[in-house]
Amino acid sequence: EEIERFVRVLAPHGVNKLRLTGGEPLVRANLPDLISRLAAIEGIDDLALTTNGILLEGQARLLQEAGLQRINISLDTLTAETFERISRRPGLDKVLAGIAAAQEAGFEKVRLNAIAIRGLTENEIVPLGQFARQHQLELRFIEFMPLDAEDKWQTEQVLSGEIIRQQLEAAFGPLEPAKRLDPSQPAVDYEFADGRGRIGFINPVSQPFCSDCNRLRLTAEGQVRNCLFSTREWDARELLRNGGSDQQILDLVRDCIAHKKPGHGIDTEQFVKPARAMYQIGG
Repeated sequence: EEIERFVRVLAPHGVNKLRLTGGEPLVRANLPDLISRLAAIEGIDDLALTTNGILLEGQARLLQEAGLQRINISLDTLTAETFERISRRPGLDKVLAGIAAAQEAGFEKVRLNAIAIRGLTENEIVPLGQFARQHQLELRFIEFMPLDAEDKWQTEQVLSGEIIRQQLEAAFGPLEPAKRLDPSQPAVDYEFADGRGRIGFINPVSQPFCSDCNRLRLTAEGQVRNCLFSTREWDARELLRNGGSDQQILDLVRDCIAHKKPGHGIDTEQFVKPARAMYQIGG
């Protein structure tokens, strides 16, 4: 597997966490086999997956047995109508079944990711919070970013993490800052004062965290990206398929890192929207 070789090259040089995203990773053939290969690489301490959850019910146990440690599941709403409006397909019942299957399979950490869009998801905030508290799930709200496939993003659509936090506190009581276990994590985490759950806020628009970011992305076509909003990519696939050495792959990645900009610049006039949408990058 080309992904396996790429990871084996980087693991001795500081890459110790992997997340499989997409598109949608659960449509990939032989995914458990890839996970078992990646889990066996020395130096990889954390192996996670982000999914829309539609196909998770039938795969959760296989993924857990293969060595997957954590699952993030996209869930923007608990209302079928809103779900179809956002995802352009039915399937809320399948996502909920997938969440239950992940917990039954033994995943100790199942996290929900909810995109916050003004004018669309305000009424979903409290129900999602209640659902997460009831089912002992970690919940993260993510500000709407200019990576939509329809290219219709507007600043006015951003529902800030601060507004969401105020709504949750009004419904469930105080949120207390949680200890930051990883200084590079994108979320600012809080715990409910009553001890029933944890909430995170990823605020790339209203509170950019670029100075702490240490992430790299490898696209499905083998392109390395140093930022979600990068307008440039580094072609690892060409090296992998044309006899490139491990050192050449490492040098390519180091060059990619060296060109990482100080910030994404969403809030500046100089911002240039990347050609790829979020589903093509893997958030």
